[in-house]
Amino acid sequence: MKLFFKVAAIVALAGLVLCQCTKPQPVPEPVDGFEDQLPRNQILRNVAVTTDKAVYAPGSTVIFTGDRSQSGLGVRYWHLGQVIREEILEDSATWTWTPPSDDFQGYFVELLGKNAEGIIRTVGSVAVDVSSDWTRFPRYGFLSKFGGVVPSKRASVIANLNRYHINGIQYYDWMYDHHHPLAGTVENPDTEWPSIIGDLCEKEVVQGYIEEAHKYNIASMFYDLCYGVLEWAEDDGVSPSWYIYKDASRRNRDYHPLSAPFRSNIYLVDPGNDGWLNYFAKQVDDVYAVYDFDGFHIDQLGNRGNRYNANGSSVNMAEGYGKFLQKMKSSRSDKKLAFNAVSRYGQSRIAAAPSDFLYNEVWTVGFDEIDKIMKENQSFAPGKNTVLAAYMNYKQSGTFNTPAVLLADAVMFALGGSHLELGEHMLCNEYFPNDAMKMSSELSEALVHYYDFLVGYENLLRDGGERYTPNLSSDKIKLADWGPVKGSVNYVAFRVGEKIVIHLLNFAGATHLDWRDDSHNQAVPPLYEDFDISVRSSREPAKVWIASPDVDGGVPKIANWKSSGMKIDVTVPSLKYWTMIVIE
Repeated sequence: MKLFFKVAAIVALAGLVLCQCTKPQPVPEPVDGFEDQLPRNQILRNVAVTTDKAVYAPGSTVIFTGDRSQSGLGVRYWHLGQVIREEILEDSATWTWTPPSDDFQGYFVELLGKNAEGIIRTVGSVAVDVSSDWTRFPRYGFLSKFGGVVPSKRASVIANLNRYHINGIQYYDWMYDHHHPLAGTVENPDTEWPSIIGDLCEKEVVQGYIEEAHKYNIASMFYDLCYGVLEWAEDDGVSPSWYIYKDASRRNRDYHPLSAPFRSNIYLVDPGNDGWLNYFAKQVDDVYAVYDFDGFHIDQLGNRGNRYNANGSSVNMAEGYGKFLQKMKSSRSDKKLAFNAVSRYGQSRIAAAPSDFLYNEVWTVGFDEIDKIMKENQSFAPGKNTVLAAYMNYKQSGTFNTPAVLLADAVMFALGGSHLELGEHMLCNEYFPNDAMKMSSELSEALVHYYDFLVGYENLLRDGGERYTPNLSSDKIKLADWGPVKGSVNYVAFRVGEKIVIHLLNFAGATHLDWRDDSHNQAVPPLYEDFDISVRSSREPAKVWIASPDVDGGVPKIANWKSSGMKIDVTVPSLKYWTMIVIE
């Protein structure tokens, strides 16, 4: 359900609230007569807008498609809080725009219409990411079923992921054997094979998904472990000297037990063993020779405790992860790499190695763990962004709890991360084919706006910035510096260049502080409207603007504010789950 800001007056920029400040506020100049050219519509309907790509190379043209056309709509293009172009559309069903050529920039595109009373409102929105490298702002999805998926179904799945701006896909358990992922040979690849659990995988489906994703500039990453081999691995050239053991006496090989219908237990080798690295680099080359994958998503099984090699010497697993990444990148420098730091294990080594972005599978369920991961990752590798694999409503069935998902995504996005959650279905389990949980239409629509928000404001959310604690107070709501603190509106703030970015995260009605919501009872937060936030500051701002994924799809709104002495008072029109205040 869309919510709309209450405006104090209809002004030159319709939909923007007049500023009450000590100096006139600079507002971007509109196109001459832009709003006057918008005719009144007896029926003004919302338009769902899609783009033809998930990410665009600088200089590319964006093709927009609306789910319906209606006469007399205008379009406004935003970069952060600045209008960079306005135009009247001849056809609101399809139009094009060429963004500025600057690299690594996010934009918001807003459709506007005028109703019968002459009031202009937002009727649609979408975001655009202009980036020459998708791993700068990774938005990761997944695929998990590779047998019997017809072309029309593949097209539908990828088109849906494109609407959420997913720009990279992990192909989970697509491979044949962990130690020999390509089924068949380069010269004669198999057309079908069993996955580790025995499910059918087909060459036509895997390659068809890759080709379909590439139409949208979505990258495809094949999944495998960094050190997993199956029971018959020695028949395929794996040396017994590469195995690791639970004891220095080497009586107990380390393995991950799997019962039927899985085809084998997974036995572990030393990920940093030179023989294994050379062997597996050849397996990876074979994969790339047959399939047009863009990179390798590398997995581990978390902290195994003390482990020993065939000589009885202790194995430094985390150090091995770094060596594994170095080998994979030196073997194929043209391919992207991501490595799963399960419960943060080995992340310092992974971050220092040539991983293209950071990826954490999160098992501690408190919101404070998300904050800990983000701070740690930004410390380890300030230039790399983070994807969080975090499974909502874990091992339940039925329908996802919308408040839990939106609150979790709000926190992850506000802290600078993105969330691996979307594929053929939404994830509720580490076994990705598990689709026991379904999204409601309400959640599906809301997430479109949340992912637009993540893209449109990527330069504030994920493009650097220094965390700091502002002095905030409010006249109507209970505020708390990020903890998280239940029963309060929590705030997290960053300095990004000359901007102060304050995120309001609504935990006022929270049932608990666990992002995963295993109890499936996280509550809908109370809606706050028209309240003031006071920010201590010795500098008078040039502009203040506000945006929320819960309102008008996330498009910017010029704020009503005033500056007096040592503080800035900002009127916040609405807070549901997440509202962002930007002071320039």
